[in-house]
Amino acid sequence: MASTDHRTGAGPGAAATGPGAGKDEPAAGGRRGEANDLAGLEAGLDALDSVQAVRTPLRETLLRKVLPPVIAVTLVLVVWQVLVWAEVVPAYKLPSPSEVWGEVRDAWLQGTLLDYIWTSVSRGLLGFLLALAIGTPLGLLVARVPFVRAAIGPILSGLQSLPSVAWVPPAVIWLGLNNSMMYAVILLGAVPSIANGLVAGIDQIPPLFLRAGRTLGATGIRGAWHIVMPGALPGYLAGLKQGWAFSWRSLMAAEIIASSPDLGVGLGQLLENGRNNSSMSQVFLAIFLILLVGIAIDLLIFSPLERRVLRGRGLLTGR
Repeated sequence: MASTDHRTGAGPGAAATGPGAGKDEPAAGGRRGEANDLAGLEAGLDALDSVQAVRTPLRETLLRKVLPPVIAVTLVLVVWQVLVWAEVVPAYKLPSPSEVWGEVRDAWLQGTLLDYIWTSVSRGLLGFLLALAIGTPLGLLVARVPFVRAAIGPILSGLQSLPSVAWVPPAVIWLGLNNSMMYAVILLGAVPSIANGLVAGIDQIPPLFLRAGRTLGATGIRGAWHIVMPGALPGYLAGLKQGWAFSWRSLMAAEIIASSPDLGVGLGQLLENGRNNSSMSQVFLAIFLILLVGIAIDLLIFSPLERRVLRGRGLLTGR
């Protein structure tokens, strides 16, 4: 009986131990799964932290970035020359590439080529910097103050859609034929784009970032400098690129319409002179120089800035 009682006493104990062990095993398995998930997450974060920006070899850069535009320009020149040979249009309407190159050579030998370019580039860059100084605080004000946004936001959108050439006649009447008129047209064309780009960038900042900044004491100017502007940088940079495009187009429109000996000869005036002289080679020269300046500004200023911003956010590693 004693042995029977011993077995009987052991039975409940064993039965009690069995279910307890069955409950502990899933819990332990869950903890191990969570630990594995955390370990995987930490490993992934470590892998992201260890990613290094690798400088692209020169040969690969030439093949991927230099060769394609060279091939494209070559094809355009070939097609252009074929159209001239085929006499699709009269020669006075479509000059050959060699005639346009002759205009470039003559302007270089006369010492006027760089003057054409510098006259327009200096105005465009100075006007863009002025637009930057005005559009940035205006964009911050519109984005952060609801009343100002309701009052000025639609006006900025309307000004951005208004063709810049529309501002040239009133600017000439108000300010006369001088550089102030040129800068006024540039500002009216570029400021809305810069301000709207910054507003769009600020609207895309996660609210958590703004709350965290306020919790850490980043308010007012400090918050704008350390939280708002870095968070809005991608949209702001897009607005800057569009602002430069509007600045350049506004300046060309002003130079084409308003001419004066005191203003000098910029690229827009060179284009208008070619039209007045019925010289298509000069017209093509002005068009190519305008295009060349626009491409150069993008490649030398905005593309490096864009790559730096994207690389800083881990979006351009290894490129």
